[in-house]
Amino acid sequence: MPADLPTARLDLALRAATARLSGPDARHEAEHLLLHVLARERAWLFAHGDDPLLEREASAFDALLTRRAAGEPLAYLLGRRGFWTLDLQVSPATLIPRPETERLVELALERLPDDRPLRIADLGTGSGAIALALASERPLVQVVATDVSEEALHIAQANAGANRIANVVFCHGSWLAPLAGERFDLIASNPPYIADADPHLHQGDLRFEPPTALSSGADGLDAIREIVALAPSHLVPGGWLLLEHGWDQGEAIRALLIAAGFVDVATETDLEQRDRVTLGRVTEGQDRSR
Repeated sequence: MPADLPTARLDLALRAATARLSGPDARHEAEHLLLHVLARERAWLFAHGDDPLLEREASAFDALLTRRAAGEPLAYLLGRRGFWTLDLQVSPATLIPRPETERLVELALERLPDDRPLRIADLGTGSGAIALALASERPLVQVVATDVSEEALHIAQANAGANRIANVVFCHGSWLAPLAGERFDLIASNPPYIADADPHLHQGDLRFEPPTALSSGADGLDAIREIVALAPSHLVPGGWLLLEHGWDQGEAIRALLIAAGFVDVATETDLEQRDRVTLGRVTEGQDRSR
């Protein structure tokens, strides 16, 4: 049994675990890991702090603490992450859904009336976060979600089932490749947008996330260039393209959209007032054969 985890009482084990983790969220993270081991809710813990921690529970708790102290993301240790109104399964095959991506969902919903059977595509769906959030808010809409990772698609499909969301179809393939001949009212994507040589890829949670879902070329824009080039031929007249990106990429992506013939091009900020989503609309007469 781990020597530094008191096993007589849960509250003592939690106090020792908090001391092993760093940062302002140490207590919060230790609680989540302990509750994961115990398969209990947080409210239960407050009423049972003097309950004993069993040996098998202490060992499992210790293993999770060791992995977290080494930097492994909490979401991967728990196997779950909340996004929008959903509880999603995640794994190292998928990006960890982040709060800033909810801004993309908000902007998409503003362009999706709730009384029409529209069609949406989510490119590089990962855990299914964007696709499932949009589908849950617009039950008349048909969402098609693509990903090049079969493992990620299995997780996204499981998340659709667990959240009882039926108006999503998942397709295996890169970006728009599986959707030949199909047209959509809106295409959304949170593609990789970090430069290949960015040092942040070797820091924090990013060390554990799938590299192909994080970086894309020397300037981070290779995937976005591909999507922008292909999207007009997959959008109905008046259809929207929305792309999440890094805080310093708005100007470059606006230029790409304008060059591709999009109109009403704009960059929207997140809650921290950083550029986060760039969007544009195809025109009625735009040539979509490019």
